Amino acid sequence: MDRKLEKKYTKKIFKWGFTGAGILAVAGLGIYLATSNPTQEVQMERITIEEVKLGTFQETLPVNGVILPLTTIYLDVLEGGRVEEKFVEDGAIMKKGDPILRLGNTDLELSLASQETQVYNVLTQMNISKNNATQNTILKLNQMAEVDNALKEAERVYLLNKKLHQDRLISQQDFQQSENLYQYQLRRKKLTDEILSQDKEVIDLMQKQDKESLQKMQNTLALMRKKVSDLIVRAPIDGRLTSLDAEIGQLKNKGERLGQIDVTDGYKIRADIDEHYINRIFPGLPATVLIAGNTYKLIIKKVYSQVKNGKFQVDLEFEVDRPDELRRGQTLQVILALSDETQALLLPRGAFYQKTGGTWIYKVSKDGKTAYKTDIKINRNNPKYYEVTAGLQAGDKVITSSYDNYESDLLLKP
Repeated sequence: MDRKLEKKYTKKIFKWGFTGAGILAVAGLGIYLATSNPTQEVQMERITIEEVKLGTFQETLPVNGVILPLTTIYLDVLEGGRVEEKFVEDGAIMKKGDPILRLGNTDLELSLASQETQVYNVLTQMNISKNNATQNTILKLNQMAEVDNALKEAERVYLLNKKLHQDRLISQQDFQQSENLYQYQLRRKKLTDEILSQDKEVIDLMQKQDKESLQKMQNTLALMRKKVSDLIVRAPIDGRLTSLDAEIGQLKNKGERLGQIDVTDGYKIRADIDEHYINRIFPGLPATVLIAGNTYKLIIKKVYSQVKNGKFQVDLEFEVDRPDELRRGQTLQVILALSDETQALLLPRGAFYQKTGGTWIYKVSKDGKTAYKTDIKINRNNPKYYEVTAGLQAGDKVITSSYDNYESDLLLKP
C-alpha cells in the first residue's frame, strides 16, 4: 500500500523556515542596536556647562616657589670647639660684628700661649744680641780711635824727620825708622777699617735675619690670636640669624655649619619647573604671584640648568614693589608667562579633558535639551582656559565636567 510523504516534508520546511526567520530577526535586532544612536538621560544639576568665548589668551605655567632672601651668608665653624655660651637665639636681628656664640678650645689656647712665649724669648735673645753687638762696636771704635791717633803721630814724626833728613840734621837710620813706623800705622789703619766694615756688615745681616724671624713669629702669633678670636662667632653682615644649630655643651667640628645670616633688604622666589619646559625658560621671562589678594610682577633672574628628579630651578625677583611681610620658607604659586597675549577662542578648563584628552567634547544643542560628541582641536592652555583651534565657535555651549559615566549622546533633564 502506498504511503503519503508530502505532509511530513511540508512540516519540516515550515519548521526550518520558522527557525531561520527567528535567526534573521535576532540578527536584525543586533544590527539595529549596533547602528542606532541611543541617548542617556542626565540631570543638568550634575553637570557643568560653559560657553566658548573669544578673548585674550596667554599661555602660562603655574609652578610652586619658596621665598628666600636675596643674599645669604653661611656661618661655618672656623675653629672647632665646645659651645660654652650663646649670646642670641635663632631669628635675632644682628648687626655686623655682633657676637653669636662662644666656643672653647683648650688646645688652641695653649698653642697661643706657647707661641707668645716663643716670641718673648726671641725678643729677649734679640735684645741680648743687640747689646753685645753694640758693646763690640764700641770696642772696635775705641780701637779705631787709637789707630787714628797713632797714625797721626807717626805721620807727624815721619814728615818732620823727612825734612830734617833732607837738611842732613838726622841720620838715615832715624829717618828710616820713622818711615817704617808711619807705613805700619797706615797698614794698621787700613786693616782696622776693613775689620770695622766687615763687623758692621755681619751685625746688619744678623739684625736683618733677627727682624725677619721675629716678623714671621709675630705673623704666626697674630694668626694664632685670630684663631682664638674666631672661637667667638660673630655676624659677618647685618641681617637676620636663621637656622642656628648650636646648644651649650655641644661639640662643633671645624667646617661644620652653624647657621646663616639672611640679608632682609630683599627677597627672591626659587621655583621648581618640570624639565619639559627647560628650553622655554630663560632670564628675563615675566611672571606674577598673588599674595594677600594683590598681584605682584616678577622676572626670572637666574636659571639653574642642572636637572634633578625631573625638575630644574629658577630664581625670580620682584620687579618693582614687593610685599612688606615675607618670610623665608613661605610657599607661593608663581604664574610664568610663556607667551604674549593674543586673541583666541577660549574653552574653560574642566575634568572632561581627563577622559577625552582634548580630542572631543560634548556640545550642547541650541535648544539646550541634548548634548552630542564633537571633535575638537586644542593647542595651548593656561590655568583657566584651553585655546581651541578647530571644532567649536564663539557662543557654543559645552559640558566641561567629568565624562566618567557617559558614553552616548546625552538627553539633558532640568
